[in-house]
Amino acid sequence: MKLAQAGEELGYSRYWIAEHHDLPGLACPAPEVMLSYIGTLTTRIRLGSGAILLPHYKPFKVAEVFNLLATLFPGRIDIGIGRAPGGTTEATNALSDHFLQNVWSMPDKVKELLYFLDDNYPADDPFTKLSAAPIPPVSPVPWLLGTGKKSAMLAAEYGISFAFGLFMSDSDGEAIIKQYKEAFKRRQPGQKPEVILTVSALCAETTERAEELALSSLIWSIQKTKGEGLNGVPSVEEAKQYVLTEKEQAALQKMKQNMIIGNPETVSLKLKELQTKYHADEIMIVTITCDPEDKIKSYQLIKENVFN
Repeated sequence: MKLAQAGEELGYSRYWIAEHHDLPGLACPAPEVMLSYIGTLTTRIRLGSGAILLPHYKPFKVAEVFNLLATLFPGRIDIGIGRAPGGTTEATNALSDHFLQNVWSMPDKVKELLYFLDDNYPADDPFTKLSAAPIPPVSPVPWLLGTGKKSAMLAAEYGISFAFGLFMSDSDGEAIIKQYKEAFKRRQPGQKPEVILTVSALCAETTERAEELALSSLIWSIQKTKGEGLNGVPSVEEAKQYVLTEKEQAALQKMKQNMIIGNPETVSLKLKELQTKYHADEIMIVTITCDPEDKIKSYQLIKENVFN
């Protein structure tokens, strides 16, 4: 909540919340609940899910929820959707009886969701008289989140904006985004392909301090793979004391390659290079720190040195 308010004050355009289940330190199983709360405490910044995990749900219910949010906060709601389970196998089984089957039917679920969001079900369909009420003055904007070609092509096929998870992907993002734009089919008149590039970045006054703060989140990522990290991101001091195996050292270095870490000048240069390379319309930044104030400071430095 404080981060969304800080983002709005700094002039950021969007604030998205991810859906996770039974994952230590990631405490949002229901983005729609958090968005309704944050919406009442902000006035301008767009709010959205990053993402609602559609295989767990019926499209009609998702459309109802986000139409309601868009009615409460007109012109401010995005609905990002994804196909990941968002949690452990046990959590996935508790949420969905046929998750893998629902993943395979993702294209049909996306199409159905769009029918409800656009309120234009085909006349010969049994659902044609069904409306995902309330119908808001401005519909929530759908985005498809992904890390590979399959998601990009699905977004292009149905005329959906695409958010590419660069910080989670080993795929050739440059080629994937190019293919998305070339294959894009307009769902509505005047529509054009839009791309958000999601990046993990951490900025501090000095590169040394940024490296210290980043170590905390990196150690936490390693702890989670071992079933540890139950108390969230460790402090800088705790992270420095953590003893890494040789294998964990290699994993840590690989994770760092997918992050932007440094002082304002370094981070600014790298973000601008990414925007140029990937031809992204927007860059969305993910920052994880132990102290929330360090996170807000990072966003402040980035906004002041990159986007002003």
